[in-house]
Amino acid sequence: MSVVLPGESVPAQHVNLKLGPGLQYSSGTEEVPRVLATRAGTLEHSANRSKWWVESNARRYVPASQEFVVGQVTGRQGEGWRVDIGSAHNASLDGLAFEGASRRNRPNLKVGSLIYARVSLAHKDMEPELECFDAQTRKAEGFGELKGGFVVRCSLKMSRNLLDPSHFLLPLLGSRFPLDAAVGMNGRVWISSKEPKHTIAAARSIEAADPDGGGMDQVAVKKFLNALDL
Repeated sequence: MSVVLPGESVPAQHVNLKLGPGLQYSSGTEEVPRVLATRAGTLEHSANRSKWWVESNARRYVPASQEFVVGQVTGRQGEGWRVDIGSAHNASLDGLAFEGASRRNRPNLKVGSLIYARVSLAHKDMEPELECFDAQTRKAEGFGELKGGFVVRCSLKMSRNLLDPSHFLLPLLGSRFPLDAAVGMNGRVWISSKEPKHTIAAARSIEAADPDGGGMDQVAVKKFLNALDL
């Protein structure tokens, strides 16, 4: 773990290297392009070092290719939709970017509909594009319209924490009551439970464990849940 500054070279190497927020390839003429930091923060990478990103306290989401997001449809756009994902610009979602979709068979999304999607294109000079299927299998794999439920806003760091299988919160909540969740790397978490009180408990727990909020650890969150009437 190290701190990097904008323009600094980063030693990110892997056969299947994927760059996340805060990193980009240099635009030079090197045979092997260097990876440069585009913002200040802490350099992070996945356990197998295939994914690298810069963790900072940025509040606005900057889309990066292959990231998962929770978005809300804001309007129609030709044969698709415009989707708010919390970035500087709305994303576009094509009507055929769903499993099994065709021109005669496509989802009937309306303004306000929630979706769980993957960023398929992210470029600083273009609006981001989304897909609601897995790029390798072409299957939905959990992507698509999110019906019902509730969206919790959290910090970008918290959303990345929740996507870490070793993080305590979602397994802890799942041990207390049935819960469906879709975590977007854009600081939005969709949660759904049969009991409204469970949905409220999950939302408040996410806010309490957020580093930008209460920053509670596992012990504190357990005490917090025990104090609720569940």
